[in-house]
Amino acid sequence: MSNSKTIRIMTYNIHHGAGIDGKVDIDRIAKVIARENADIVALQEVDRDVKRSHRIDTMARLSELTGMAHAFGKNIEYQGGDYGNGVLTRFPILQEKNLHYRMIRPREQRGLLQLVLEVCGQEVVLMNTHIDPHPDEAERLMHAEKIRATALQYSPRPVIVCGDFNARPESKTIALMKADFVDVWELVGVGDGKTIPVSNPKKRIDYIFLSKGSQEVLKPISADVVRSDASDHLPVIAEFHVKSHIMFYR
Repeated sequence: MSNSKTIRIMTYNIHHGAGIDGKVDIDRIAKVIARENADIVALQEVDRDVKRSHRIDTMARLSELTGMAHAFGKNIEYQGGDYGNGVLTRFPILQEKNLHYRMIRPREQRGLLQLVLEVCGQEVVLMNTHIDPHPDEAERLMHAEKIRATALQYSPRPVIVCGDFNARPESKTIALMKADFVDVWELVGVGDGKTIPVSNPKKRIDYIFLSKGSQEVLKPISADVVRSDASDHLPVIAEFHVKSHIMFYR
């Protein structure tokens, strides 16, 4: 007999833990995550032992406060520590990898953190990224292509891609992503999905994507923007039904 479980997935650019008041408060970020009962959390702009965030290992601290396992993908060294993307999860981590994109310009190195998770007896791939905001879209397009190519390597597992794409829904970057993925917000989102600036959101640049053909395993049922002043972005959270009778793909 098959059964299903509802899980909640959040994507959140945490601005190294600094809220709109300018105060770095990792505990405040943890409260947002706990309040929303998130099961998987993709975090961008994460510090580890960085001076500006009081030498806190952000992912370790959030793991301690939420009771979730964590992973960190280092992209650069900064102020004596590391900076990149992180994931919190209530599910076992089977594989973990961080890919550094090829960069066109001598700007901040960007990356793609990839986890294979065991969710209800199903292997689910979670990818987390933060793409460059340069006005020229060339680099974002190149990185979207790399995400698509990387996702194919995990087929036929369902792939969820979360992150700050620094691209609006009408952009070429998002159109390219939608060649292989569905924009979960477009399926089940409530409202306009705008996440920045916090006080009066005008842009939708934070996304949760699901690989096409995966809805028999992961069925989106809702998506919402969470109100909080703990960062300069608002988090996006989506609920999914996960069917648990699918065999592992090992």
